[in-house]
Amino acid sequence: MFNNKRSDNTGLNIIIVGCGKVGTTLVERLIKEGHDITVIDKDFEDVQTISSTYDVMGITGNGASYSVQMEAGIDNADLIIAVTDSDELNLLCCTVARRVGNCAAIARVRTPDYSKEVAYLREKLGLALIINPDLEAARETAHILFLPTALEVNTFAHGLAEIIKIRIPEGNVLDGKTIAHLGRHIHNNVLVCGVERDGNVYIPSGDFILKNGDLVSFTASRSDARNFLDKIGFQTKQVKNTMIIGGGKTTYYLAKQLLEVGIEVKIIESDRKRCEELSILLPDAIVINGDGTNEDLLKEEGIEYTESFVPLTGIDEENIMLTLHAQRISNAKAITKINRIDFKDVINNLNLGSVIYPRYITSEAIIAYVRAKKASMNSNIETLYHMFDSKAEAIEFLIDSKSPVTDTPLMDLNLKDNLLIACINRNGKIIMPRGTSKIMVGDTVMIVTTHFGLKEIRDILK
Repeated sequence: MFNNKRSDNTGLNIIIVGCGKVGTTLVERLIKEGHDITVIDKDFEDVQTISSTYDVMGITGNGASYSVQMEAGIDNADLIIAVTDSDELNLLCCTVARRVGNCAAIARVRTPDYSKEVAYLREKLGLALIINPDLEAARETAHILFLPTALEVNTFAHGLAEIIKIRIPEGNVLDGKTIAHLGRHIHNNVLVCGVERDGNVYIPSGDFILKNGDLVSFTASRSDARNFLDKIGFQTKQVKNTMIIGGGKTTYYLAKQLLEVGIEVKIIESDRKRCEELSILLPDAIVINGDGTNEDLLKEEGIEYTESFVPLTGIDEENIMLTLHAQRISNAKAITKINRIDFKDVINNLNLGSVIYPRYITSEAIIAYVRAKKASMNSNIETLYHMFDSKAEAIEFLIDSKSPVTDTPLMDLNLKDNLLIACINRNGKIIMPRGTSKIMVGDTVMIVTTHFGLKEIRDILK
């Protein structure tokens, strides 16, 4: 046992089983939010590394073992999160914890067979959440391929609205214009909620001047977003075809979604047995058995003419090199999956375009749940996205009951600096907030801010 535990913590008592990439990311983020963390893993060195790096207690052992969970303090835990590489072990960890302790349980489950049964498993095992990072990474990738000129597309309000990130190209109509000008003369139903320039993130006011090269995130309903992009000269048609390198779980989930909307899919996978499996699972896809890092094979399979290119190998360096190669010889929209988050500054300077981090997607869903669990009953967190390399957050709150922010014109609320009410969803109608707009009970409200740790809607006030 490695004990670095704080004694002055007022956060939740959380047990994390699994010290891999996702487990480490969760520890890093939940520690920052003031929670008391205990980690469990079978690998002694992994436990030692994480417990010496972060202020946590570490236990070496089987996370599904009753005695190991008791040693970890399951009887006093508020939450157990099982994120080992084994779906079965994760489900068993949560099942044991639910029987032994009085805590909520979250399991990472990646296998497609189980993913079809998420609702059943949640109900029968009493789980708070089942997270599938491969499926979520595939969804995020698909959203971008449906709108390929965007760098990121995140949905909220049950898919009715989106936060879209673009880069302003040279000579674009937005270059040199203020946010107010955009609303008056270009489109008044979108809201610019964040701008990154030279590594700094701004929550812009009306007099903020946009410039060539800025990374701009805006919120809008799905139809208004596309209308706005059309007006400023961005292509809004989805890609017609894609080439995917690697045949893992994310590839399966992504190809399935793309084929369902008529996008042609070609998969290159080196393992013959996996190719045979994918051919059965995805009969409408073209599956090629070969080395996806071989330049001659890529050329033979038409990389120069494909509209989109998605390297989904298990090796970050391969994915990055493949994207750079595709950008050099084609006009394909490239999306790069990166599992590690070391050297992020170097990766950002490579100008890879759209980058997907599965471990971030997983941690965001869990952190949203943890914050909601710690908050009062006035509101609940529906979704949470980290923006601009985690320099800002977008949080969607469900307004459950009256609070100091309801039934008052937004212009009369004493809002924190660097915080923007980006969107209101009222009974399925998307409202772009004005000064006279009010937050009502039953709304969901999207907040974008550089402040971290907002747990309930009243936290938007000074």
